Amino acid sequence: MAIAPDPMSQADALLRELGAEGIPHPGGTLLTHLHRVRTRLTTWNARPTLQLAGLCHAFYGTDGFPTALLSLDRRADLVAAIGEDAEAIVYSYASCNRKPTYPALANPVAPFHDRFTGGTHVPALPLRQDLAELTAANELDLATQDPTFRARHGTDLLALFTHFRPLLSEPAWDDCVAVLLGPTVA
Repeated sequence: MAIAPDPMSQADALLRELGAEGIPHPGGTLLTHLHRVRTRLTTWNARPTLQLAGLCHAFYGTDGFPTALLSLDRRADLVAAIGEDAEAIVYSYASCNRKPTYPALANPVAPFHDRFTGGTHVPALPLRQDLAELTAANELDLATQDPTFRARHGTDLLALFTHFRPLLSEPAWDDCVAVLLGPTVA
């Protein structure tokens, strides 16, 4: 009887199959960025489902990184690799229209704006927490890899993560402070 590959291995294989290691991204390639985001979530003691979503967060592109590895009509392929719960986080992260959603993400009745459908809904607290943590992990990776990005966006990111504070775990918040207020690495 063969042992089924674990979801992390399946996700990594799918990322490689779809060319993530050949897509440029700050600090190397998209694949290396995705692994760093997952590692950061791991150091924050995020649950495995969120770590998996961190590894896969760019499959459908994002509001800040339009390159998609899978079209939305292939969501079932990602579900087969990582499961419904992790894929739902990936979809939510990818579909987030950040400009109207992020400023009020910590507000429990504020709408989430879906850039794919144009619709809105009010996500439950666990999804808001997942989105806040994933956003912080993603942006902190960019800030640590690109000093110019940190210099240009660090103040705004700290303000955003301060608004997210009720949604962030202690390790995530501590990392936000350390990266965005710590010494600049040349």
